[in-house]
Amino acid sequence: MSEIYVSNTKSKAVFAADGPMPQFILDTPQFKALVVGLEPGQQIPLHPGEAAMYHFLEGEGLMTVGEETFAIQPGATVLVPAGVPRGMNAKTRIIFLGAKGE
Repeated sequence: MSEIYVSNTKSKAVFAADGPMPQFILDTPQFKALVVGLEPGQQIPLHPGEAAMYHFLEGEGLMTVGEETFAIQPGATVLVPAGVPRGMNAKTRIIFLGAKGE
């Protein structure tokens, strides 16, 4: 894999029975890009964090950002400002690409 080109992003997702196992495709102090897989019923609890982008490649579920909840499906993108709590629940198997930076 090159640091500038990933030919099959979805293939980088790892699924585990005990919860998400983010796979970094780029991890620098200034910018992080990762692929995450969730099985049906798994969740990422509400938590604050840096400004982030989530782009959904596969699956359906719900994502909460602050006080709002959004349906997620392939092609959806969610942008979250720094410090705002975010979390998600998978209805089906989900794969998403996440990015965060300074």
